[in-house]
Amino acid sequence: MRWLPIAVTAFCLGAAVPLAAQSTQPEDLGAGKLLVASPDLPDPNFAKTVVLLVQYDEDGVVGLILNRRSKVPISRVLDELTGAKNRPDPVYAGGPVGMTDVLALVRSPRPPGGAQKVLGDVFLVSTKEALEKTFASTAAADAVHVYLGYAGWTAPQLEHELDLGAWYIFQGNAKAVFDADPDSLWPRLIRETELRIAFMPRAAGGDPLRPD
Repeated sequence: MRWLPIAVTAFCLGAAVPLAAQSTQPEDLGAGKLLVASPDLPDPNFAKTVVLLVQYDEDGVVGLILNRRSKVPISRVLDELTGAKNRPDPVYAGGPVGMTDVLALVRSPRPPGGAQKVLGDVFLVSTKEALEKTFASTAAADAVHVYLGYAGWTAPQLEHELDLGAWYIFQGNAKAVFDADPDSLWPRLIRETELRIAFMPRAAGGDPLRPD
């Protein structure tokens, strides 16, 4: 198992909690934001995904797909970690890049050692040592999610995809990351988007004005 060498930020969310209105403007991109795939996005790597951005800077953009839960337990994937041996909760497919890299999002009232904050009480863990400490101190499945792989872009590349209409941007919150029903997260957020568009002011030609 290879461990991602970069230390990026972390974050967490949950159930049916309203999120801030979505945007399609590149200036609203940043760590702690959610990317919600447009229904028309053709790339199978990201179709119907919700991605949490954990890094957005001059070194690049890193995100984790929140709604691709596998049926493989953490205990099978991280069998070399003492704290993971009895964990039946599943790992998530974090993205198409570095499929042998392991990252974790942790919800904690205090910053875990070796972790970086993304938003609120959610942190990103990206080393074996920090993950072992996390398992030793946090037993709840709704406080730790483990991801294999991640999504990566350059900032101009992601901004171009946004200009093409591939994504909606939502402000993240701690409930969406650790949502109790991740399989329904994308359709719920898309419904929010469709409702907002339906009630948007109309341009002179009858088309909705572009979301802010």
